[in-house]
Amino acid sequence: MKADPKGVMTGAHYLDGDHACCEGALAAGCRFISGYPITPSTEVVERFASRIPIVGGVFIQMEDELASSIALQGAVWAGKKAMTVTSGPGFSLMMEHIGLAAMTECPCVFVNVQRGGPSTGLPTQPAQADMMQARWGSHGDYEIIALSPSSPQECFDFMIDAFNISEKYRVPVMFMMDECVGHMIERVSIPEADQIEITERNYTKLPPGEYLPFKPAENMVPEMCKVGDGHRIHVTGLTHDYRGYPAMNPEAQEEQVGRIVRKIRDQADDIVRYEEFDVEDADVVVISYGITHRVAVQAVRAARDKGIKVGMMRLIIVWPFPEKRIAELAEQGKALVMAELNYGQVFFEVDRCAKGKVPVILAGHGGGTVHETDYIVSKIEEAYQCR
Repeated sequence: MKADPKGVMTGAHYLDGDHACCEGALAAGCRFISGYPITPSTEVVERFASRIPIVGGVFIQMEDELASSIALQGAVWAGKKAMTVTSGPGFSLMMEHIGLAAMTECPCVFVNVQRGGPSTGLPTQPAQADMMQARWGSHGDYEIIALSPSSPQECFDFMIDAFNISEKYRVPVMFMMDECVGHMIERVSIPEADQIEITERNYTKLPPGEYLPFKPAENMVPEMCKVGDGHRIHVTGLTHDYRGYPAMNPEAQEEQVGRIVRKIRDQADDIVRYEEFDVEDADVVVISYGITHRVAVQAVRAARDKGIKVGMMRLIIVWPFPEKRIAELAEQGKALVMAELNYGQVFFEVDRCAKGKVPVILAGHGGGTVHETDYIVSKIEEAYQCR
């Protein structure tokens, strides 16, 4: 195994998505993971634990997912890049602390290797049914950012992006994998460390006494500090002022919560990320993400072989949602097919943004397996007929 001086792997390797996710986190500078074993995500932290002696860092197995989802936030305030890893049932338990991370603007990453649900569901089989939970699972108004990889290579690449985004916007980022991507083994190319762009934490240069941990900069994102560096800070999930002390009144709520919403929504055009193929001349556009994208590619090719002009849009960053682009496709008269491993979650966002201007067809599937290609083709044909 070739490694840079810090112990991060380089070169070409055959890795599954879980292991590639771990290597991406290490390359991004993550040196703390808290977690609790749960299928199909455990391999991420197993690898991290085995790599600690080489790379340096801490993995701690907590007593449950609640403890895991708060321990990483303590590590962040102590100066580490940190994440936790789980799957559906554990993700449900983490919702309270995802809200806390949003409220305290704690830059961190939550990895969810999705499996069939609800409840314990299908522990070893794939689904994409936690997407709305990632967006709205905790209570109150807040914004997060969520990425969805479709290959082990992207598990590595996008994990670096997830950490960079979390630091840039001081926000919790959801990394929404699925069992298929987590367990498939493919070639993963890992560049030299000096070829990887890393966003470091924006630590304040103000002296103690002048720094306010929640006072926003021009981009609405406050600077950070490390606990123990001499700054007086207070971190609470209560509505708070610039100092971090409770300020429970409507004015403080508008200032604090309004800003943590606006800092993402107002910069959504810079955050939104997707890919398009053959959309310009398409009568139908298939939208997908994660493992379903790989099946949708085959369906689009098969439909084109039948003479249907069909293109595709692949969501890379699912939240914030590419509302403007979906509206543009609807204005252009493109019928839309939403393919996802659930019975309609992101589909409803597509339908909302299309505003009734074009047909929007769901190619849904409850999980356990990926879609059959012919099923997505049939939905493309349905959309083509009613466009």
